[in-house]
Amino acid sequence: MVYLNSYSFNKVVDVQFNSTVGKFVGYTEEGVKYAENWNKDQAFLQQRKAQVDTYCRPNAQNHDSAVRDKTVKPKVKLSSVKQAEGRHPAVLMCSAYEFYPKKIKVSWLRDGTLMTTDVTSTMEMANGNWYYQIHSELEYTPKSGEKISCVVEHASSSQPIVKDWNPSMPESERNKIAIGSSGLVLGIIIAAAGLIYYKKKSSGQWR
Repeated sequence: MVYLNSYSFNKVVDVQFNSTVGKFVGYTEEGVKYAENWNKDQAFLQQRKAQVDTYCRPNAQNHDSAVRDKTVKPKVKLSSVKQAEGRHPAVLMCSAYEFYPKKIKVSWLRDGTLMTTDVTSTMEMANGNWYYQIHSELEYTPKSGEKISCVVEHASSSQPIVKDWNPSMPESERNKIAIGSSGLVLGIIIAAAGLIYYKKKSSGQWR
């Protein structure tokens, strides 16, 4: 940890104290004169050297704890994506969104074994709102009965976040079936209501 104390005029540094150097250093004609005078005052120099422990360290600890306490757990999504080129017919993408702080680890497990090949990942990308996102892809050849998982490790969670892939049906297909089923149920309800109304109306006319 280093304590720096700079004196500038018109954005030009005239003189600077560096705790590592242990004295003032002048960078301009006027700055050299100031540095020579201040370096003669040993008590003044000792005060500046002590700033590393009296000012820098306590404030660094306060700022560090304040940042570390404000963690945001990532939202993790696992999906199948189309592949343009590659050695394998299938590609899975694991995406982590809206997390803080920046440091994160995304890995893949296949039947409990860590995948180290056919994996590509982006760097942590800033969203512009203090949060970050990252994406990792796994190219693979599907096998019956296998289990593929995306594992996300982040400071916001004491345990790894694990997302298991269900190869039986893509998410888009599950959504289509869910929508279709809802429509079918609604159609049956409407048809039943119409039939009841028709029978009641018909019964009234017969009377």
